Amino acid sequence: MAEHPQRGRDLAHEALRAAKERAVARGREPGVRRQGVPRLGGGQNPRRRRWSGPGGDERDPQPLGRLVSRMSAEFGWRDRLANGRVFGQWASLVGDEVAEHAQPVTLTDGELTVRASSTAWATQLRLLQRQLIARIASGVGHGVVKRMRIQGPTAPSWRKGPRHVAGRGPRDTYG
Repeated sequence: MAEHPQRGRDLAHEALRAAKERAVARGREPGVRRQGVPRLGGGQNPRRRRWSGPGGDERDPQPLGRLVSRMSAEFGWRDRLANGRVFGQWASLVGDEVAEHAQPVTLTDGELTVRASSTAWATQLRLLQRQLIARIASGVGHGVVKRMRIQGPTAPSWRKGPRHVAGRGPRDTYG
């Protein structure tokens, strides 16, 4: 009679028997775990559904704020979100009166550029600069705004871009 090929269950039993023999040969008692070695998968089949039980678990539903905070840290969005909060919450950070006469323009590398509605307000903002930075830091976080650059109202300019040629510009060809 022909010999049957080994089935999966028979192969598994054979592998377990060989592993136990190797453990005995190394001086270990088979079936006894070593101290400090974590059991992988909690001793259950990973495909089998496990319930979380009465305690907290990472699989339990999470508040949206906690998930967004975790994602922002994971993807490196914290700085961008903090910068966006400066622009989005400007009136509540600096106060209604200041927000009425000054608007944030850019925030780059901790330097906030603010445009004032008049030269008098630009001067006033320069005097209040330390208090404004402290108020922004308490509302958004320390280190988001390190310094402020205050600009007064701007007149129309012929200058386009960061580089230009010194001189009168296009006006010197008018006659």
